[in-house]
Amino acid sequence: MQKIPIFIILAMMMACTQTPIEVNRYTIEQFYDNLSIGGGSFSADETRLLVSSNQTGIYNVFTLNIDGSGEQQLTFSDNESMFAISYFPEDDRFLYSADQGGNEISHIYMQEPDGTVTDLTPWEGAVSQFRGWTRDFNHFHFTSNKRDPRFFDMYRMDIATFDSEMIYENKENLTPASPSNTGRYMVLTQDLTTSNNEMYLLDLETGTLSHISEHEGNATYSPADFSLDDQYLYYLTNEDNEFTYVASYHLETGEKEVVYQSDWDVWYAYYSFNEKYQVIGINEDAKTVVKIFDTATGEEATIPDFGNRDISGVSISRSEKLIRLAAGSPTSPGDLYMHEFGGEGFTRLTHSLNKEINEADLVAGEVIRYPSYDGLEIPAILYKPHEATEKNQVPALLWIHGGPGGQSRLGFSSLIQYFVNHGYAILAVNNRGSSGYGKTFYDLDNQRHGEDDLMDCVKAKEFLAGLGYIDMEKIGIMGGSYGGYMTMAALTFQPEEFAVGVNLFGVTNWLRTLKSVPPYWEAFKKALYDELGDPFTEDSVRLYKISPLFHAKNVTKPLMVLQGANDPRVLQVESDEIVAGVKENGVPVEYVIFDDEGHGFIKKENQIKGYGQILEFLDKYLKGVTEE
Repeated sequence: MQKIPIFIILAMMMACTQTPIEVNRYTIEQFYDNLSIGGGSFSADETRLLVSSNQTGIYNVFTLNIDGSGEQQLTFSDNESMFAISYFPEDDRFLYSADQGGNEISHIYMQEPDGTVTDLTPWEGAVSQFRGWTRDFNHFHFTSNKRDPRFFDMYRMDIATFDSEMIYENKENLTPASPSNTGRYMVLTQDLTTSNNEMYLLDLETGTLSHISEHEGNATYSPADFSLDDQYLYYLTNEDNEFTYVASYHLETGEKEVVYQSDWDVWYAYYSFNEKYQVIGINEDAKTVVKIFDTATGEEATIPDFGNRDISGVSISRSEKLIRLAAGSPTSPGDLYMHEFGGEGFTRLTHSLNKEINEADLVAGEVIRYPSYDGLEIPAILYKPHEATEKNQVPALLWIHGGPGGQSRLGFSSLIQYFVNHGYAILAVNNRGSSGYGKTFYDLDNQRHGEDDLMDCVKAKEFLAGLGYIDMEKIGIMGGSYGGYMTMAALTFQPEEFAVGVNLFGVTNWLRTLKSVPPYWEAFKKALYDELGDPFTEDSVRLYKISPLFHAKNVTKPLMVLQGANDPRVLQVESDEIVAGVKENGVPVEYVIFDDEGHGFIKKENQIKGYGQILEFLDKYLKGVTEE
């Protein structure tokens, strides 16, 4: 007799003891009336925060009073999203960024208190990115590819005249990071592969370039911060370690030391304005854990406890007295809070969950693991509908993240909650190649895309079968970007495994996609080709083999595709052609194109339309609900 894995036995026992819970059903309009709020730059007088909010239907810039007494809308766009960057250090002017219809050609804009707007980087076709204020507040740094579309140079802009000066011309195809506090040094990185890069220190005064990451084997390096006196560079690396940690480099002696290490990847690390505090963010099993250390004592600073809400990010005011915290949960969008160091409690600044939605009707994700075809343990996040039981089995969707190399995480998703609320179990798979689980796991899909990582998804069905409350005849697969590719790979190369597929702007022709990457990806292209394959070499044979477009005749299950017309990463032609190819099979295909979106949909009107149609598609072809 074949032995049943213990995880299946336990899951079946749990399913038998659970009873269905009745919940209220919410519309797509209600779920996308939740707010998405980000940012949090303090005003010069530390009485307000500059944030981005989509409460108007697209993102606009708002300011929030830190005492919780109200907000004020500062930009009033109704066609292009505007994202807050920063207040000016000593007055109420502010910077924001915006592109055109999701084309990712972002400019930096200045708005004055009277509403006057100036495009500070007006160069056609050039991407400009803010890189921070100088310590004297007279300038800010930014990168731009206006000189050459392939390369980002570093500039310094005078905020009195708004003249910009190039301080680093990128002739070596490196990636520049923000200059040091004194302005003398700058770190440059060079991507060799997605798992291996180099780091250099440039002395802007002398022009000396020092290689500071000499190492053996694969290791990644990323600059984090400089000390105020420019004696130390702090950086993130996984050199000689499975997980990323914080290290320091002494600029004079070259000595390196480990500063902070965990059993998980450190995501970010930086100091407050005068180095009173050090902030460290850790990616701990698909959720962010934030630690704040008092640099004088080395002790961890006390911050408010938000119960079931996790703090995902913080910003500390220039005076180092106030801290803005962002906290949320899988059942509630992130909100912003204000806390004073040394004080008690906090002030809540936002209420992002639609007041019409009862949080108890939503579902918190659970981190699980299951064995793949070769025994490798695959992490995933399971969302079980309240009404699901062994006697009331529900359909399920595999949710595949983007990347390659992304990660599904514990956090709020209006779309996931919408599907779960309407009776679909969701298993968000972190297949091999996902980030967050060590560099060995991350490397396992290199030039194995559409093969081993796809089998991780197929084997997830065995875990779902063991739960007892899943209707195993009704398993679909869905994903965006690389997850969209995985969806098409599943329908093409494992055509009988999934009942339906939903492809959101996914790659279907790797040969074309890798040949047509945006020019400003030049610094990353070599690493991208190393992981996926070089379309200009014999790798093209394999890329053809794993491209769903060339095997569209294999698709036999209903397909839905969503695409932004302005997507610079996955061109619309990718979706046009796969839709046409699958239609030739006589298979039901639904196709939604948004003329004003890029790689992802950020306008509420489009989210409501597109995502609402996904549920209708799933109800018809997966759940089997017939319209009355």
